[in-house]
Amino acid sequence: MLRDFRSGADKEPLLIAQQGSFFVGGRTVTARGTFDPGRFFVPFNSQGQTYSIGHLYAQYQIPPDARELPLVMVHGGCQTGKTWETTPDGREGLQTIFVRRGFAVYVIDFPGRGRSGIPSFSGPLGDLAGTQIIPPTTINFGHELAFLAGRLGPRPFEFYPNTQFPKHALEEFYRHGVAGIADDADVISGAIAALLDRIGPAILITHSQGGLMGWLAAARSANVRAIVAYEPFVSCVPQGEACDLPPLSDGSAGASLEAMPAERFAKLTSIPIQIIWGDNIPSEPFPVVATDVWRLSKLASLRFADALNRRGGNASILDLPSIGIRGNTHFPFSDLNTVQIADLLSEFLHQKGLD
Repeated sequence: MLRDFRSGADKEPLLIAQQGSFFVGGRTVTARGTFDPGRFFVPFNSQGQTYSIGHLYAQYQIPPDARELPLVMVHGGCQTGKTWETTPDGREGLQTIFVRRGFAVYVIDFPGRGRSGIPSFSGPLGDLAGTQIIPPTTINFGHELAFLAGRLGPRPFEFYPNTQFPKHALEEFYRHGVAGIADDADVISGAIAALLDRIGPAILITHSQGGLMGWLAAARSANVRAIVAYEPFVSCVPQGEACDLPPLSDGSAGASLEAMPAERFAKLTSIPIQIIWGDNIPSEPFPVVATDVWRLSKLASLRFADALNRRGGNASILDLPSIGIRGNTHFPFSDLNTVQIADLLSEFLHQKGLD
């Protein structure tokens, strides 16, 4: 049975001075043809209409006397900002925990994802010149793939013996997922940069696919003061350094290391960066490719941190099992030890003078 926190009987009241939501970033495009006000649904009348695309949705909660730097929480692939809200089994997620700890918190939905509305990506010419309004789904995690890619267990529905995942909340976990689309990382990172233009300097907290968006946003915005990245799927090296990684267990290449122009990469050396990895990541090729991808992503993040630090950067890798914290999944902030994971984040922010 899932926990019910609606009464709040076991918590101090949550104090919020301001909360709300808004859209930021993006652009407008106009479909070919001439708008005909005499047509509506059948067939749908898109000709000559103007659409807003490429914007992101931001929800915010600001406590009284908030700390100087807000946290911007950036979700991962096939997810929305729900990632950071209530955990699958009904406990407070990082969003609420850090509002309680005095931080203003902004939770976003990627452009084209969740509450951001119409997808934004460049595709085949359709009703909109150069922009396809409803793109084909490229990733859609069913229960089996979500279980494996989330590193809940080595085979579908067989949990790792040491898992920190709240097993009784599996169905709720599946419902967190949404269909992925052909995301444009430049559009997404541009929208994050636009958010930072609006709210000012902030700390990015990213997850999985959102890791790349954080690297790119920090390379284009001086308002990123630090990044804490949970299990980034893709990392970067400056152009001129090798991007090759070992193949996955099926012989295919993992898209986990990308080249970034050297002058943009250099901007990442000026901020503290921490990358956090959970447990049960293969150290050798593993026949379940949905699990094996994290072997390459972790290796890519090591290459990324090394490239930063060789250039005077301040990047570190926090491997949870190496400090005795075992059983965390690809969603460590949603596992049973959420508060412990939050404490590690608080500790990092304090050590770097960011709180």
